Amino acid sequence: MTEEERYELYREESKALAAIGEYVHAQVGRVTVRLPRVVAQAAVDAWERDDPEGELGEETREQYELRDQAGNVALIGLAISEDGRWEGDEVVVDLHVHSAGAAWLSYADAAGADYRPRPSE
Repeated sequence: MTEEERYELYREESKALAAIGEYVHAQVGRVTVRLPRVVAQAAVDAWERDDPEGELGEETREQYELRDQAGNVALIGLAISEDGRWEGDEVVVDLHVHSAGAAWLSYADAAGADYRPRPSE
């Protein structure tokens, strides 16, 4: 298989992933979670922060990923600000499955967790 053929296969598989996402979205729109106050407040702070306007210039892969993760934190902060229910030292909030999944993947990557499906799953 040539490199071009391999990327064409990846392109087709990315379409399959989008189709799977359509069905997941229809079945699982939101996930209710409890978060400790300290991390919930960090997310709200990220949402309320005013970043400077304008282009950042060319980013490295690491810089892009950090900015993407910060954006996911801010979206969680938005959800908390709009719909979170503070209960003592926790907040209960319904997160979009994308935000919950992004947070879980970030945790799994940082913890070195093996989150690949196993044959029995």
